[in-house]
Amino acid sequence: MKAIILAAGESKRLMPYTKDRPKCLLEICGKSIINYQIESFRSCGIKDIVIVTGHGEGLLREKLGNDFHYIFNEKYKSTSSIYSLWLAREVLSGNSFFILNSDVLFHPLILKELLNFKEENCITVDFKDGMGEEEMKVKVKDGKVIDMSKAMPPSEAQGENVGLIKFGVDGGKILYSIMDRIISEGRVNEWAPYAFKEMTKVHPLHAVSTGGLPWIEIDFPQDLEDAREKVYPKIAGGI
Repeated sequence: MKAIILAAGESKRLMPYTKDRPKCLLEICGKSIINYQIESFRSCGIKDIVIVTGHGEGLLREKLGNDFHYIFNEKYKSTSSIYSLWLAREVLSGNSFFILNSDVLFHPLILKELLNFKEENCITVDFKDGMGEEEMKVKVKDGKVIDMSKAMPPSEAQGENVGLIKFGVDGGKILYSIMDRIISEGRVNEWAPYAFKEMTKVHPLHAVSTGGLPWIEIDFPQDLEDAREKVYPKIAGGI
């Protein structure tokens, strides 16, 4: 089992905090976001971690060291997460793997629930109401994801994509065949969840609930403040 962390983006919405560094190196109560993620994977016995870099690549390597497989997305300024994930196709081939966006702070039990879930191909969903335009909304039927989009009307969604996904070997093959098609069409600016949505048309992708455990995606300065003042204290306190 491998893990891939997508960390190539410029994160312009978090300027000036990300002017000279990727946002995964921003600190939450004394530790960077990506270090929390790495600790969570290692606590589950997952030590083979692939990191797709871009903005601030040199600093990220300097801070994390040589214990990881780095892939540099040299087109990070003109591509999105689907391209970063596609770049790792050879490294992940023939393996089960997790995919994680590098800007997510989450309770470690969310990962453990996904790891132990009986189905191989599944995505973590925070089942909730009151979502807006920014959230990657998910439609679920009979425990399976049937649609996923930021443009989805909130009234049609059952929850939000957390950005933590698990694929088995066969599911990974299907996913990468879909991404091969998307990339060959020149659609390098799609979000990775677009490929997940396309996969649901040909293969089941199961939804795994966060169970109300705390997590946050950090896109804006207010998210960073909330992560530090609201979400991390709940994680550290075992809530």
